[in-house]
Amino acid sequence: MARMHTRRRGSSGSDRPVADEPPEWSDVDADEIEARVVELAEQGHDPSVIGLTLRDEGVKGVPVPNVKLATGKKVTEILEENDAKPEIPEDLYKLMERAVRLRNHADENGQDYQNKRALQNTESKIRRLVNYYRGDELDEEFKYTYDAAVKLLE
Repeated sequence: MARMHTRRRGSSGSDRPVADEPPEWSDVDADEIEARVVELAEQGHDPSVIGLTLRDEGVKGVPVPNVKLATGKKVTEILEENDAKPEIPEDLYKLMERAVRLRNHADENGQDYQNKRALQNTESKIRRLVNYYRGDELDEEFKYTYDAAVKLLE
């Protein structure tokens, strides 16, 4: 798929091997994995960081290569069941963080036109994501503004 704000194609990369069941060497109980996911969420980690932590550190020293294969649920589904789901989706949150950072930089450096363009592109992506999530993940009345983003990020 092509990139949103350039004429170039997307970058290629390797794919994860197709697997139907977790590997034999990772025999961690699904309940232990779910407990660890909730514990990491309570510490303030995002779902992507939780997945990386489980892959690297694991549960009781045993790595978990794929949470969905081991438990049958995605990390966000586990968080939803245990009422530990973040207020706004992670991708939207990260884009808002970036937009606030770019806006602060633009205020200090008025001649940085590349930054202004990056801010326009980022806010465009945010508006598209808000339209996508409106009603399901976000309120119907939610509208992106810089002030609303600053409030949400505090």
